[in-house]
Amino acid sequence: MRKPKLYQTGDQALVRQINLSLIMNVLRTESPISRASLSQKTELNKTTVSDLINELNERGFVRELGMQSSGTGRPATLLTLNPDAGYIISCEIAVDYLEILVTDFGPEVIWQIKEPIPSDTSQPAVIERMLALLHQAVEKGLSVTANLLGVAVGVPGMVDRATGTVLFAPNLKWRNVPLLAILEQENFGVPIFVDNEANMAALGEHYFGAARGYNEILYLSGNVGLGGGFLRNGQLCRGANGVAAEYGHMTIDPQGELCNCGNYGCWETLVSQNGLYKKIIQAIQAGEVSLLTEKVQARPENLSVEMIVEAAQAGDSLALRSLEDIGHFLGIGIASLLNALNPEIVVLGGLLSVASEFLFPVVNVEIQKRALLWNRESVKVVRAAHGSDACVKGGIATVYQSVLSQAPEVPLLDR
Repeated sequence: MRKPKLYQTGDQALVRQINLSLIMNVLRTESPISRASLSQKTELNKTTVSDLINELNERGFVRELGMQSSGTGRPATLLTLNPDAGYIISCEIAVDYLEILVTDFGPEVIWQIKEPIPSDTSQPAVIERMLALLHQAVEKGLSVTANLLGVAVGVPGMVDRATGTVLFAPNLKWRNVPLLAILEQENFGVPIFVDNEANMAALGEHYFGAARGYNEILYLSGNVGLGGGFLRNGQLCRGANGVAAEYGHMTIDPQGELCNCGNYGCWETLVSQNGLYKKIIQAIQAGEVSLLTEKVQARPENLSVEMIVEAAQAGDSLALRSLEDIGHFLGIGIASLLNALNPEIVVLGGLLSVASEFLFPVVNVEIQKRALLWNRESVKVVRAAHGSDACVKGGIATVYQSVLSQAPEVPLLDR
């Protein structure tokens, strides 16, 4: 007769950690919730749930909200995650700006800043300014709650997650930048995460935005380039070397323009912000009359997606045609990704969300023409809830995910 397995100390600690993580994740998505409902949702017995809640309460991660009566039986105490458990700092290094977001564990915004960065700013200068803003963020967080839980930084490029090295960020013109090592020299004293900005944005939309409740999620964001991320069961799919989801560098037009990555005809050359600006500027320089003519002739570098959308809303033929071209190529690429990945939902961020009223109808036409029936019928295409803030929201989600998976091990200070 086989003897029952005796769990070793390490096994018991692992089971406890898994159960704590399970409790934390249900609190994140279902709170306010009672201990009895937690037991039902997690399928853990009531004694185990009570013990785990007591531990999380001692660590400062859980808050009791008061009693709720269902009309029968004893009133139940409702629980939620404690916003004062600590604060999180998230940063995006974009091509033309730095953005910092500080939230509590609610997560409610404590402080947020977006600072323009001239395109000719050197890499050391960008990093120096980022570090200054991060230290300012620490001060803002400490003014509200005592404990920094983590720092996350998103970059528009390929990142070696193991070392936190920015391998290649073509639109920043960065190569082999040891960003994590630089951040660790600042002695923040907490876990630091460096990742591709679109990966972070995808996680942010899953945790806090348009993709909540979905498991198979494709995220695409068009800014200076085109970034993407794919989540399966809430986890980012990173590939063998950790640099998957570089959808912007799929070849769509083999005879197309040179991309900053060195290839020709990449998808991002056709659907990015730069691609859109180039179409409009070239048409106006060739003599086409547009509501945008005066702005382009005065200072073409000040052209924005918002200006183009406003012109399209006023019926400007150049703006409408240019957005239709973007939508056409965007739809072709999305249809191919639907056939390859079969997501439940496609979330479009950045310029793709700002111009969604003009892009989506064209995108949907291409999807109907080119995606397999089973893929196109099962998918929703939506705009990102957080637009250009999706990356910094994703940085918060990145730290959140880490804390939820190992909450008791996060070193909290005495209150």
